[in-house]
Amino acid sequence: MIHVVIGTKAQLVKMAPVLSALQVRKVPYNFIFTGQHHETMDALRENFKLPPPNVTLHSGKDITSIPSMLVWLIKILWQTLFNRKEIFGNDKHGAVLVHGDTFSTLLGALMGKLAGLKVGHVESGMRSFNYFHPFPEEITRVLTFYLTDIFYCPGPIAYQNIQKFKGVKLDTEFNTLIDSLDAARANFDTMEVDIPGRKYCVVTTHRFENIFNKTVLEQNLQFIRMAADKMLTIFIMHPITEQRLRKHGLLDALKSHPNIECRPRYDYFRFMKLVYFSEFLISDGGSNQEECWFMGKPCLLLRKVTEHPEGLDTNVVVSRYSPDIVRQFIDNYEKHISEPLLGVNSPSVKIVDSLAEYY
Repeated sequence: MIHVVIGTKAQLVKMAPVLSALQVRKVPYNFIFTGQHHETMDALRENFKLPPPNVTLHSGKDITSIPSMLVWLIKILWQTLFNRKEIFGNDKHGAVLVHGDTFSTLLGALMGKLAGLKVGHVESGMRSFNYFHPFPEEITRVLTFYLTDIFYCPGPIAYQNIQKFKGVKLDTEFNTLIDSLDAARANFDTMEVDIPGRKYCVVTTHRFENIFNKTVLEQNLQFIRMAADKMLTIFIMHPITEQRLRKHGLLDALKSHPNIECRPRYDYFRFMKLVYFSEFLISDGGSNQEECWFMGKPCLLLRKVTEHPEGLDTNVVVSRYSPDIVRQFIDNYEKHISEPLLGVNSPSVKIVDSLAEYY
């Protein structure tokens, strides 16, 4: 049996094509949901036509604070130790598939090891080589490497980064996200989204290092106003970001700018349609960086460093929190338009083919 552990929206988006490929191949799998995120998860499943989880480990509120994270982690590991059959059945020779760099990634890998199963890590080998940027994701990735038996690496750089770790290593060439984006593009015509009748850019920010430090948050809002001074700026508001803006008394000032339009978070297909027709994207998400690279869309990354090499020499600019870099990008974003990637072999199919060899 293949046991797929997913806990966040980003993980579901990137693992959906793998689950779909398993379904097409009629390979049975056990969808285990850790419950780290709940909001919009059902909408995402509907996007990709996926069934509900077979096992849900936590059904409470989204896990957003460190104390709640620790309680949640201990609770699920306890369940794994004493209720193994309820989670994994009688499987003693299967594989647990985890993705990325979240706490659910590390949790799923620990669960697999406690259950005596092999661990496969999708999007493995990504490194920034700076434990505090991104934090805590860089630390989570490295810890997961030590628990992994099968490494699925999205490119040669990631593949090289895990050579010192023991286990089977496979270069999938690209991230499974390219399959997710292809699925979204195929459904653009059926997705109702308010696309402005004039030039606009899209902004989204939610990372720990960007919203929990008031000084950094204020600086990033200054960058967003720079974009709004040039064109209509659609700010996609994550709940945790709105919460931090309210706490620091910054939300009203953001909304008062005549060229900033705040919108609630979309499902994946609708969000990608909005980005697709925009002039550029400002984001702190590594997934968004990759999506823009796939589309050839200019992207300003609100980060000091990134573990993703995709697009860095073409359409992606890392802000490094420098006003000069931000201003130069906004004033010259057209120079960062690049050719979209087309005709790529599916990395999700490669992963499923590999799993079929072992299980």
